Amino acid sequence: MSQTLEQLQEILAQRRAASPDSSYVASLHAKGLNKILEKVGEESTEFLLACKDNDKENAIYECADLWFHTLVALSDLDLTAQDVLDELARRFEMSGLEEKANRTS
Repeated sequence: MSQTLEQLQEILAQRRAASPDSSYVASLHAKGLNKILEKVGEESTEFLLACKDNDKENAIYECADLWFHTLVALSDLDLTAQDVLDELARRFEMSGLEEKANRTS
């Protein structure tokens, strides 16, 4: 896992345990998964619109926001970025079509 991703994950874990009054991440967790997912949806839409407009600078900014909020959502489910990276690595073994056909859910 990249050093940046590892560091971000450590910061997210620390801030999850902080006071919601002093930490944006803690405030999201305090509001619950639905609020976190609302932010993921909002950031996803902003990323899609930046891509549609071919606004590369804004696409990077919005993708960073999307990844950040996705990591917060994973954290709320007690999952990590490494869990996702492991799944992506597993998929290297097969084509995308084959992987999709083999899904159980």
